[in-house]
Amino acid sequence: MDTFDFRSINSNGVTLRLALAGEGPLVIFCHGWPESWYSFRYQLPAFAEAGFRAVAYDVRGYGESSRPLPVAAYSLKNLTADVIGIIDALDYEQAVLIGHDWGGPIALSTAVLYPERIRAVGSLSVPHTVRGSRPAIEHWQTVYKGRYFYQLYFQAEGVAEAELEADLRRSLYLIYCNFDGRGMSRLLANKGSGGDVGSHPNSTFLETMHEPDGFPDWFSPADLDYLVSQFAGSGMRGPLNRYRAQTIDWHELPELGKALEQPACFITGALDPVNFFMYSGELNRSRVEKHYRDLRMFEILQGIGHWTQQEQPVAVNTLLLDFLRSVG
Repeated sequence: MDTFDFRSINSNGVTLRLALAGEGPLVIFCHGWPESWYSFRYQLPAFAEAGFRAVAYDVRGYGESSRPLPVAAYSLKNLTADVIGIIDALDYEQAVLIGHDWGGPIALSTAVLYPERIRAVGSLSVPHTVRGSRPAIEHWQTVYKGRYFYQLYFQAEGVAEAELEADLRRSLYLIYCNFDGRGMSRLLANKGSGGDVGSHPNSTFLETMHEPDGFPDWFSPADLDYLVSQFAGSGMRGPLNRYRAQTIDWHELPELGKALEQPACFITGALDPVNFFMYSGELNRSRVEKHYRDLRMFEILQGIGHWTQQEQPVAVNTLLLDFLRSVG
């Protein structure tokens, strides 16, 4: 981490902590849940060496960025404006955005809402989708009626916070190790499905988890130490509020019904749980490209789960840099 330049900036009424490396055209990395700028620790030096100004940041609610309390503070309207504030603070006119997990919709939505500021966009794990006929939570309530689904469990304020914050180290360890390639391989072998991680409607989040046998090869005790230190300061309310703000997004941003115009790429792991609850395990290019005008890259990496750029950093870096070269 000594190779990165850390600074805090004011953006859209909040303070955001940035990790920066390199000089050149601006590339901003947006992380997901429950993560940190640290999720892109392998991308920053690679992109800096390739001639880019590479920036990863703590999304509001995380790490050393501001942590407003209201659910509405975590709407996509606010989160996308935060990204534009980063571009402005660094004195750029345009940027390329790359997001993982919830960072995917942040990056993709910013591109839709601010097309003149975003020249290309990539997402990992979560592809671009358009606004549905009803809020996502209403959809999941129908699909998972009488069954457990983590996003429904997260809706009650304070409940998931209490469970996850009771032992942050164990909580984060279980989350990272259950949804990577190793954890998902075990789940699929035992259950035959990656979408329904628990069947009892009153399950808690951690009750659905398997106790792993040590650390996987992509994730170390030192990595966990750092992430625990970040959540010890921020807590889980802000991160969980992102799930609670989805209905606000639906009412507030009808513009998100548009296809993505900019050059784009999508990369995921074959064992990513998102593939199972969104696409019933049958993710393919034809199912997502209808929401893109210029999908230049669609890649499914074998053997990995949800933590795409951390589980296979070399492959992901190579693909992303190839995509950026195609953009010019």
